[in-house]
Amino acid sequence: MKIQVKVKPDSRTEEVSQEGGSFIVKVKEPPREGRANQAVTKLLAEHFGVSQSQVRILSGFKSKNKVVEVAEG
Repeated sequence: MKIQVKVKPDSRTEEVSQEGGSFIVKVKEPPREGRANQAVTKLLAEHFGVSQSQVRILSGFKSKNKVVEVAEG
């Protein structure tokens, strides 16, 4: 399934919440060297109960707004 994600890097907490038809993902990692993207895929994998390899960013690698694909396990 494809989902719209808004990322909030450098957050105090790490959490996934849903707002309307998209998800908001707060991560502690800074948006440098792909560290925030890595944290986003890890957090979404935990949220959906799949492995991290089943979550991939399709677009928005350098943006706070991303399209992410979660493979159904």
